[in-house]
Amino acid sequence: MNTILISIIAIPIIEILLFIKIGENIGAINTILLIIFTAVVGIYFARIQGIKTIKSGFINLYQNKLPVYEILSGASIAVAAMFLIIPGFFTDTIGFLLLIPLTRKIILSPIMRKNKNYTKDNKTIEAEIIDEKKDEL
Repeated sequence: MNTILISIIAIPIIEILLFIKIGENIGAINTILLIIFTAVVGIYFARIQGIKTIKSGFINLYQNKLPVYEILSGASIAVAAMFLIIPGFFTDTIGFLLLIPLTRKIILSPIMRKNKNYTKDNKTIEAEIIDEKKDEL
């Protein structure tokens, strides 16, 4: 709860500082154009990565494998697209890092390890109940 509150306060402060510093160096109009450019380019790449992830997920489904990585990857691509739509340079950086497959894999690897440990510790026994009394009236 505290991390959410801190991030709600800290992210806009970081964005405002970056707007001021970049605006001083390249000018106000160029800063606004750069924000629009990063949003358009980011959404384009998010669309491409999303389509690749969907194709990979379908390939795993055809091979009777669970597309766990593809589901998490799709969610991170959606978060990246949201970060790229929000105006700002800090959120755009996070969004672009989530769009790059290598960094996305590095970010998602701890979650994947937790998932593998959970499935190894699962002690479910599959069985079938056979009723011996078939025609009892």
